[in-house]
Amino acid sequence: MNSPTNPPHSPPARSAPRWIKWPLILFALGVIGALLWRQLPGAGYPTDLSKIGAGRATLVLTHDSAYLSGSEVMELMNGIRADYAGRVDFLVASLSMADARAFAKRHAARDGDVLLFAGDGRLLGMLNQPSSQDELRRAMAEAFGNSAQPQPR
Repeated sequence: MNSPTNPPHSPPARSAPRWIKWPLILFALGVIGALLWRQLPGAGYPTDLSKIGAGRATLVLTHDSAYLSGSEVMELMNGIRADYAGRVDFLVASLSMADARAFAKRHAARDGDVLLFAGDGRLLGMLNQPSSQDELRRAMAEAFGNSAQPQPR
C-alpha cells in the first residue's frame, strides 16, 4: 500500500532515440523554409527596381503576400508576359522588402497596383488592381504605344 508521503512509482518517461531527433529537426526546418519560399513573388519575376529607367519600358506590380489582389494580378501578368518578351520588363515590388515599401509609398501604390514606366524612368500610368488581361494590355498600349505591342502568336 502506498502512503501519502511515498507516491507510486511511475514508469520512466520514454523519449525518442537521439538519432531520430536530428532528422525531425531537419524536416521541420525544411517545411518552414518551403513555407517562406512560397511567400516570395512567384513566376520568376525580378524584384530589382533599379531596372526602372534602364532603357526599356517597365511594368511593376506591387505585391504583398498577406493579401490576394497582388497574386491575382500576377496571374493576369503570367498570361501576357510572353507576348511582350524583350520589349517590356516585368518586375514585382515585393512589399516585404524595404526598398519596395519605399517605392510603393513614393507612388501611393498598394497591393495589386500596376505601375507603367517609360524607358527613361518616367511614370506613365498606374492601374489600381486591374481585373483582366485586356485591361492590362490596353493600359500598356496607351502608356507604351507601338513600342510595346504584343507579338502575334
